[in-house]
Amino acid sequence: MKKSCAARMVLLASMLIFTFSAPARGAMVIKLGVVTKPGSAQNIVAEKFKELIEQRSGGTITVKIFHSASIGNETEILQQVQLNQVQMAIITGGPFDTFDPIVRVINYPFLFKDSDQADRILDGPLGAEILKSLETSGFKGLCFSENGFRNLTNSKRPVKTPADIKGLKIRVMSSALHKAIWQNLGANPTPMPWPIYTELEQGVIDGQENPLWVMEVYKFYEIQKYMTLTRHVYSPHIDIASLKWWNTLDQKTREMIQQTIYEAAVFQRKDNRSKDAQRLAFLAAKGMIVEDNPDIGAFRVKVSDLKDMELYQDTRVNALLRKILDATR
Repeated sequence: MKKSCAARMVLLASMLIFTFSAPARGAMVIKLGVVTKPGSAQNIVAEKFKELIEQRSGGTITVKIFHSASIGNETEILQQVQLNQVQMAIITGGPFDTFDPIVRVINYPFLFKDSDQADRILDGPLGAEILKSLETSGFKGLCFSENGFRNLTNSKRPVKTPADIKGLKIRVMSSALHKAIWQNLGANPTPMPWPIYTELEQGVIDGQENPLWVMEVYKFYEIQKYMTLTRHVYSPHIDIASLKWWNTLDQKTREMIQQTIYEAAVFQRKDNRSKDAQRLAFLAAKGMIVEDNPDIGAFRVKVSDLKDMELYQDTRVNALLRKILDATR
């Protein structure tokens, strides 16, 4: 009996020693979700953020990246962020459509002339208005990184004018706006979650639209013969945190995370843009037939009335769209 009591006392003492010798607060683990695989634009931001924040926090913050749709598609990741099951995510602008229609303004076709103009708007007060609005849906909008200017590929025929698009079954993101764009251009838009290689290979869909890095990283040159440099939408990624989680953090931690994710985003934008010429040459060398001078004027005419559609009739959304259209003239 005495032995048993003594043993319990030794065990209790050892537990107390462990408890009081451990840090008062354990290392914070940030779960960060992306739908793409390593080497993709989202992953470059995520990996740079992980590198910087772990270094700057002295190891008190660690980041666990869930990539390759391992925790779901982008809509599902957004739902997990709302619930604080995932603390951060890097998500394409389109899937936010069903959470907050304000995001439709940055996916408006032919909005930005070039990357510099996109940076100026999205890093400024108008971009901040979009990020702030996301709080009503449970997201803390942190900053914008880059997917890039979207271009069309297909397996059927060359495309130079909107007439050439008629009837093509084009995969689009789960976004009412992206669906409307391609309906106006005469295609048969088909919302479909990522990835889509198998569907393209099997002919379930004829084509898709994405920035150049996607064609390279996902090897679409193997199954898509024709590419048209439409640059019809500048597609940002929105780098977000769970608002539930964000509200539990102290000010110093918030500032460190905010600054670090922005630096990671700027790093990724520069990296992405520096490689586009090389990517285009690579895709052509792989046998893709590239239309580099499509009739952009005709494309613009086909989508010019989108600002008057129901998609943009929300007073708040319409007002911000008009501001951005004025700022990009």
